[in-house]
Amino acid sequence: MIEIVGNKVVLKEATNKDIDELYFWKFEEKEQEAKKWNGPYIPEEKITKEEYKKAWEQEIFTDIPASLVIKCDGKAIGYVGSYWVDKNTNWLETGIVIYDSNFWNGGYGSESYKLWIDYLFTSTDIHRLGMSTWSGNTRMMKVAEKIGMQEEARIREARKVNGKYFDAIKMGILRKDWKK
Repeated sequence: MIEIVGNKVVLKEATNKDIDELYFWKFEEKEQEAKKWNGPYIPEEKITKEEYKKAWEQEIFTDIPASLVIKCDGKAIGYVGSYWVDKNTNWLETGIVIYDSNFWNGGYGSESYKLWIDYLFTSTDIHRLGMSTWSGNTRMMKVAEKIGMQEEARIREARKVNGKYFDAIKMGILRKDWKK
C-alpha cells in the first residue's frame, strides 16, 4: 500500500471509508466551496457511489494508482490525481482538490501537490507532467508555479464562470526541469 508522508499531510491509497468521505464532499455536500474553483466551467453529472469507487481502481502504471487520497490528522480532505494525455510522448495531466476549506491557505495543497509530483517522477519514467486550470483560480497557478511548473499556454476567454469569461491555463514541468 502506497503511503507518502509529508510534514502536514499523508498521501495514500484510498480505503472504502475514504472514498465514502470524498464522495460526500464531491457530490452530496451542498455548500461545496471547492466546486467554485475546481473546473466550475465543466458541468459535472452525479455518478453512483459504486461508479465512483470503481474509478478509484484505475492505475496509470502497474501498481501505481491514478489517484491518492490526501489525509490530515486521519481525515480525508481531498485527493491528488493524474490521467494520460499521451502515452506515446509519456505525458500525464495532474491535479489536486482539497474539499475541506478548513485546510485551504495553510500549505496543505502545496505540500500535497509537491509530494504527488515528486512521487510520479521518482516512481516512473514519465517525461512530462502538466495541469490545467482557469485564470480565476490564482491559488492553483501559484501552487503549480511553486513546484516548478511554468505556464505553457493561455487560451483567452475560453472558460465561462458566473457569466464572465476567463482564460484557460496550461502549466507543465519536464523531468529534466524537475531534477534541477
